[in-house]
Amino acid sequence: MKAINITLVYNGQTEAAFNFYKSVFGGEFSNLQRMKDIPGAPPMSAEESEKILHMSFPIGGAILMGMDMPAGRGTVNQGNNFMVTLDTSSKEEATKIFDGLSVGGTVMMPMADQFWGSFFGMFTDKFGIQWMVSYVNS
Repeated sequence: MKAINITLVYNGQTEAAFNFYKSVFGGEFSNLQRMKDIPGAPPMSAEESEKILHMSFPIGGAILMGMDMPAGRGTVNQGNNFMVTLDTSSKEEATKIFDGLSVGGTVMMPMADQFWGSFFGMFTDKFGIQWMVSYVNS
């Protein structure tokens, strides 16, 4: 296992929140992608296209990540506005963890190679905790 991090999910306020965190902690964002950056993205409003798909902000030895909830996927409420993110050491480890933790839960995105270069999947476990599992060959 490389790391365990937290991803915060917002209703369109990710960029403002992360700029606030940056003003407190200092430093720079290590990644910022907008919804419009998705290859072959479906038609979306100008407002939706500017929402944050993924944002990363290193703080100490951890990475705080954030995203805006895409349109049509519901709203974010306190209590469901975070995901535990596991960065693994191999595709095999990622698959084993994903397959084990997702038993009895709901898979939102099966493990697969993604356009941003990660082997990635998302699910909610049987206890209602949202997880993202990722492997990046770096």
